Amino acid sequence: MKDPFPFLDRRAFLQGTAGTLGLAALSSLVEAEAGGALPVPHFPPRAKRVIWLFQSGGPSHMDLWDYKPDLAAHHGEELPDSIRGTQRITGMTSGQSTFPVVAPMFEFRRHGECGRWVSELLPHTAQVVDKIAVIKSMNTEAINHDPAVTFIQTGQQQLGRPCIGSWISYGLGSENKDLPAYLVMISHGSGRPVGMQQPLFARLWGSGFLPSEHQGVKLYGGKEPVLYLNDAPGIDRAARRRMLDRLAELNQRRREATGDPEIDTRIAQYEMAFRMQASVPDLVDVSDEPDEVFELYGPDSRKPGTFAANCILARRLAERDVRFVQLFHRGWDQHENLPTTITGQCKDTDQPSAALLLDLERRGLLDETLIVWGGEFGRTAYSQGTLTKDNYGRDHHGRCFTMWLAGGGIRGGVEHGETDTFCYNIVKDPVHVRDLSATILHCLGIDHERFTYKFQGLRQRLTGVEEAHAVEEVLA
Repeated sequence: MKDPFPFLDRRAFLQGTAGTLGLAALSSLVEAEAGGALPVPHFPPRAKRVIWLFQSGGPSHMDLWDYKPDLAAHHGEELPDSIRGTQRITGMTSGQSTFPVVAPMFEFRRHGECGRWVSELLPHTAQVVDKIAVIKSMNTEAINHDPAVTFIQTGQQQLGRPCIGSWISYGLGSENKDLPAYLVMISHGSGRPVGMQQPLFARLWGSGFLPSEHQGVKLYGGKEPVLYLNDAPGIDRAARRRMLDRLAELNQRRREATGDPEIDTRIAQYEMAFRMQASVPDLVDVSDEPDEVFELYGPDSRKPGTFAANCILARRLAERDVRFVQLFHRGWDQHENLPTTITGQCKDTDQPSAALLLDLERRGLLDETLIVWGGEFGRTAYSQGTLTKDNYGRDHHGRCFTMWLAGGGIRGGVEHGETDTFCYNIVKDPVHVRDLSATILHCLGIDHERFTYKFQGLRQRLTGVEEAHAVEEVLA
């Protein structure tokens, strides 16, 4: 049979096919934007930006926030079967023959006009309780770190979905043309050796099926806050500008040939990197900060890469109108030696967290900045391993845990949700991790049910298809 396409070689065929597929992808993207929730916000927002102080590893809620005075009477006793029920627990304690109840070793006192009970481990946060809303009834189905962090970040335990920062970047865009809309910083807590802390993967701030320009950009402590951002020796700004202009021309030709919309993202990212070469050094140069700022944030605030130093950078990013900032602080996974390790973690985080709130307030930024504090789950009321007079550990616990919110859209001084005597099950007003996402979006003026992106024929959303709602009781 005679070849019907005598001049079409394999390379040309593949290029043509790629162009067809690229145009189809572009058509799908345009359809998603035209038929989704955009434009947003859906109603007047109370907050313009979010700073999430993510406590990676699972802080022990009964040692910090969820005060249970009656727990002391059950200290050392076996956790009743009626309380534990048929709960799925991790392999780290499923083989234990006994589950002794552990009352916290730390004292709790009332603070603020609201009379909030707070652990002695959080003396600085205790002074700002009238400005925060404490949610004691957070819950999740995940019982291990990676699926739990993935769940609270993306709305699903499965990999590959966009995280909340990427969703917000996609929906609201950036108000600063010289910095990304979504920035991430990681600090290593003193609660556990760095090599024993739970890993955090870059996909946790990834854009999933959203355009890649909405993925989070990680800032590092030290001399190179963004990897490979500096020009090579012998390359000045003018030369770099000429190189990018020529590269943009080549990319644009490829875009016209293939119809691949991701090339537009690549062009935009090159341009953002060029602008960041000027904006990032200015951001991380804190030499213009007065001494009283470092004193406010605590003794670690002058050490790049610490949680305290990152909190100062988070405030500087808020001043620069960056949309979503996430500080991951590792080291809360305290399966053993909890009294010592949690004390170290609180010294890392307590003063800087409260300082960030106060610093934003005095600069007139708190009312338009939503602050979120908390981890992926809580800890068990029973001891992991041997319970002694002055030592104990706690396993992962997703049935209930505590988080707090403050700032734009949040009513300060309130407490929401309630757990049982053993701080083990929720007895009033449960708040699922999807509800938290809906609440964050609500503060930004976004209706989570209408905020969608069409992917694989379905209108995807951060909160998924399960029921979710904004927690009205904590909203201003």
